[in-house]
Amino acid sequence: MGTSGVSIGDTEARSGKGDVSTGPARAGWRHERAREPMFPLRHRLEAPTCPLPTPHSPAPTLYSHKTRKPPANRARRLTMKATDLRPGQGIKMDGKLFVITQFEHRTPGNLRAFIQIKIRDVISGKYLEKRLGSADEIETINLDRRGMEFLFADGVGGGTFMDLETFDQVELQPELLGDSLLYMAPNTQCTVLFHETTPVSIELPAAVEVTVTQTPPGIKGATATNQLKEAECDTGLKTKVPPFIEIGEKIKVSTADGSYISRA
Repeated sequence: MGTSGVSIGDTEARSGKGDVSTGPARAGWRHERAREPMFPLRHRLEAPTCPLPTPHSPAPTLYSHKTRKPPANRARRLTMKATDLRPGQGIKMDGKLFVITQFEHRTPGNLRAFIQIKIRDVISGKYLEKRLGSADEIETINLDRRGMEFLFADGVGGGTFMDLETFDQVELQPELLGDSLLYMAPNTQCTVLFHETTPVSIELPAAVEVTVTQTPPGIKGATATNQLKEAECDTGLKTKVPPFIEIGEKIKVSTADGSYISRA
């Protein structure tokens, strides 16, 4: 083998088995170095880890200045145009709570139309009249409307009412009732408006039934179209009825003005 002129070391060097710095092993080392990052590990930015969404995962919530909700303790201010107001509504003016008792839309000739309302102060019970422009914005108050039944009067203008759902009894003062008891016999149902736990107003049906207790006898030949006679009812209401109405008869009267409508 010595006559060939090629040593064993040369053969191993050519094949890459004898020297790790040459041959395929050297090329592999260079390849591994090329795959290493340029910066040290402490300078790398690791991506945040988060669980993958599943079919039952809730949709993510996006927040922005447009979708941000106001604080929960901030009360929403409700306003309404003066032309949309109606009797029985609660409104707030000059920091006080009022209930509208009368509403009238007036258009005096060529002058600008306006709204005339009569309101009652919930605290003091005093009545005021206000003139509003048709385009005025009025702050309104949500009132709780409860169906109630009139039980009996206290003799001094007040009365006791029963809640139709809870059967709780509430005493209403004369300042709140006004002349409402003139249209209410016992067991008459109505609607009482509450602000939180305080009764502030009462709503009567458009017509109620009352019993005639006093009236003069009818005049022969008289008809309902040409003559009416005085009559007093069991609630204390005084009205005018046709001549054929007798004592003890039940009649329907309007709660707006107390006028006779028909026999019950």
